[in-house]
Amino acid sequence: MHYGPVSGPGAWRGGELAARADWIRHFSAAEIAEVRAAVHAFRASGAAYSALSPATFRLPTLGALMRSTLAELLDGRGFVLFRGLPVDEWSREEQATAYLGLGSWLGPFRSQNAKGHVLGHVKDLGFDIRNPGVRYYQTNRRLEYHTDSVDIVGLLCLKSAKAGGESYLASSMTVYNEVLRRRPDLVAALFDPYPTDRRGEVPEGMQPWFDIPIYHWHAQKLSCIYVRQYIESAQKLFPAARRLTPAQVEAMDLIDELCNDPALHLAMDTRSCTRAATSRTGRSPSGTATSSGCGWRRRKPGRCRKSSRRATAASCRANAAGS
Repeated sequence: MHYGPVSGPGAWRGGELAARADWIRHFSAAEIAEVRAAVHAFRASGAAYSALSPATFRLPTLGALMRSTLAELLDGRGFVLFRGLPVDEWSREEQATAYLGLGSWLGPFRSQNAKGHVLGHVKDLGFDIRNPGVRYYQTNRRLEYHTDSVDIVGLLCLKSAKAGGESYLASSMTVYNEVLRRRPDLVAALFDPYPTDRRGEVPEGMQPWFDIPIYHWHAQKLSCIYVRQYIESAQKLFPAARRLTPAQVEAMDLIDELCNDPALHLAMDTRSCTRAATSRTGRSPSGTATSSGCGWRRRKPGRCRKSSRRATAASCRANAAGS
């Protein structure tokens, strides 16, 4: 097993990015007009959201930006923050069309849950997280640093929370490098299987948890998938799930410590914004790191739309590990 460090634009530090603004893109008036025209044309066609694609959501000039955004997500720092969509002026249907239409330029949609939803709401629905079928984004509970099991995930802010709602992002590649630097004795534990709670979304014939390592090398790329809250609930709820070793618990403690380090994470003001991030992959030292991701933490969420998608076919294969 190769345990060398990763490098490249995806192995960034939040303290350094906070002093720059090249990861924020403001839509111009002309670009917003183009999005409006695409929304109106698609809505007039009467087609279902599933029909959204670059061919049905035409962006004659903005399309080039979306293609460069995809390259940045897959081979650059791994995330981007867009600002300026006039969501307050649109109906829910127009918001969804604009959001999914822009996202269709990044890849085809994928379901996020057992109900087949490709578009979900990050909103406190008053649910109790103690219910094994409830997900954290449906409650007012704080979401710790985590990843999503897709190639690209996006969030569109519809309404900011009255309190809380902070969003943070950390590079899983930088976190890996720091574990390697500080505690090389724990690196091997990151590649061991961690039982992870399916939160009631259990495919037929499968266990209510699945085993997956936090980090995984595939085709000279390093990928990361990490949701500690669901790892811990699997330990609590399922006695048949393998027990975590002391090294695995210590490795998670270090990951959380690193993600919460202000020098490593990036605080993001997500009001009136659209954000997209990759599914956290990076290359070996001979290549270029391509991801951001131990994900974000959100407290007492405001209202957002969330969607996930696969990248193009070639990129999908490259990023399959950990998905």
